[in-house]
Amino acid sequence: MAVAVSPGQEHETQRLVPLMEDVLAWPDQPAKLAGDKAYSAGWIRAWLQEHGVIPVIAHQKKEKARHGRFDRKSYRRRNVIERCVSSLKWFRRVATRYEKLATHYLGMVTLAIIFRLL
Repeated sequence: MAVAVSPGQEHETQRLVPLMEDVLAWPDQPAKLAGDKAYSAGWIRAWLQEHGVIPVIAHQKKEKARHGRFDRKSYRRRNVIERCVSSLKWFRRVATRYEKLATHYLGMVTLAIIFRLL
């Protein structure tokens, strides 16, 4: 797992490449990456395929280029990540972001992850 803190006004897709570069440096690399419609962009799909990761991303209705079959079974497993993020919000300090500095907030998120793993 990789974690990053970004400014509130920045779209989450802008952190995808740096996070995936961290993940791809590990010995056990992911075979697939599931994402919701917010990640449905040609550049994301191309980047993932360049690095040997199969994108399992739902297409937006307005998208014209839909290639291949959609892996619904893998996409449904995305709820594991959604539940993980939701469980971190049980920690009030993480949910409300009391920390002023990004490094302190990242520390609190890391602590919340450790508590959830125990």
